[in-house]
Amino acid sequence: MSNNHHAVAAEGGHDHGTLTTKLIWRVFWILLGVTLFEVGIAFTSIPKDILMYTFIVLTIVKSYYIVGYFMHLKYEAVPFRWTILLPFILIVYLIFIALYEGSALSMSPL
Repeated sequence: MSNNHHAVAAEGGHDHGTLTTKLIWRVFWILLGVTLFEVGIAFTSIPKDILMYTFIVLTIVKSYYIVGYFMHLKYEAVPFRWTILLPFILIVYLIFIALYEGSALSMSPL
């Protein structure tokens, strides 16, 4: 066996880019828990503004797990991660700006 195999075994037993069954199930249960939480809070009397931002944050959490583990971005080189994540961060920022400005416009008299 090569030295690379021993380094991978010391890291936790899985090769970069390869998911173990245990890790897949752990990510599945996390995603299921977040989704059930989203469905549960949808039927509460939480104000719509707070609910909207909560859904946005929870969707970002779910996208982290999907992109990081199932699309294997977590195991890529750091510059490549930033190439993918920076536009995503900017889009999320623009969504927050649009939501804020949209709510400010709806409250101002015309």
